[in-house]
Amino acid sequence: MKKCVVVSDSFKGTLSSLEICRLARESVPRLFPGCEVDTVPVADGGEGTVDCFVEALGAQKVPVSVTGPFGEPVQAAYARKGEQAIIEMAAAAGLPLAGTRGDPERTTTYGVGQLLRHAVEQGCRRILLGLGGSATNDGGCGCAAALGAEFRNARGETFVPVGGTLDQIVQVDTGTLRALLKDVRVTVMCDVENPLHGPQGAAHIFGPQKGADPEMVRRLDGQLQALDEVFRRELGMDLGRRPGSGAAGGMGAGCVAFLGAELRSGIEAVLDTVRFDRRLEGADLVITGEGRIDAQSLGGKVISGVAGRVRPRGIPLVAIVGAIDPSASAAYDLGVTAIFGIDREAKDFREYASRSAENYQRTLEDILRLIRAVSRRA
Repeated sequence: MKKCVVVSDSFKGTLSSLEICRLARESVPRLFPGCEVDTVPVADGGEGTVDCFVEALGAQKVPVSVTGPFGEPVQAAYARKGEQAIIEMAAAAGLPLAGTRGDPERTTTYGVGQLLRHAVEQGCRRILLGLGGSATNDGGCGCAAALGAEFRNARGETFVPVGGTLDQIVQVDTGTLRALLKDVRVTVMCDVENPLHGPQGAAHIFGPQKGADPEMVRRLDGQLQALDEVFRRELGMDLGRRPGSGAAGGMGAGCVAFLGAELRSGIEAVLDTVRFDRRLEGADLVITGEGRIDAQSLGGKVISGVAGRVRPRGIPLVAIVGAIDPSASAAYDLGVTAIFGIDREAKDFREYASRSAENYQRTLEDILRLIRAVSRRA
């Protein structure tokens, strides 16, 4: 084997993507001396995204002091490579920054806008923004305010809307914001399809994990409905039902409305940014993986995204995962060659006796698939 490409998601709470890549760089050359190992750490747009891109692109990490979710100063950073900036929303508005104070009626995305503004003022013209792990529900209004948008209430006063005051917006002026973002292209990594409001919207689905009780969820949903009306009245945009508009407390809708952003699958945006197709040239093997492979892994997650790029080239693709769900066999139809779990914990035979035949057959088929793929490349 002359070249191996490793592109794996993290095993949540166990192994980071960066650690997986480090292990690969240690192990592959030991078993295949002289083999080129190209590692591509990936993240879904949440916490850790910037660090992954710093390594994957050899990018510069740019520290910035910004406003945290409750208005306090926090230290954040984004990655920069030439005119490209990679920003993770969680760095300025993430759940860990909120701690036990979860209150999505008060939290703000203002610091996210400050990161964007800093990158643009430093000459970045292509922004990749990751949505994930947010503590906010302000529809991206705080972010827009930091970039120059002005929100006015019924008394004509300017203010920065938060999750509990979106219904106070009477007028929006985006002139300064538009001038700042002229010739700047913003792409958003968004892997959820929830609408802005309603039973499957931002407040109902994500509000509870941010600290909202049932009554607050109801209020937050009403606030997002009011924001939806603002988008229609002030900006001429109907975003309430758009898939992904409810991502990160309505930040998905705000990015489209205020930043003119394109919402894209996270893994597809990552693979394009790191020029993954070019990295596949000359590869003999690709290794991917995540903490658990199941039917959800096959719908726009890392493994399915990688498989879509690798399969047309006929390169063997091995998935190394923490746990394997019975539904994971569908991955073979996507182009995964073999799946291996890392769980080696000894268990009483009685715990899996009823599944022994199934487990044996799946393991055997994985081995046979790998042998077949290698023989085809010989």
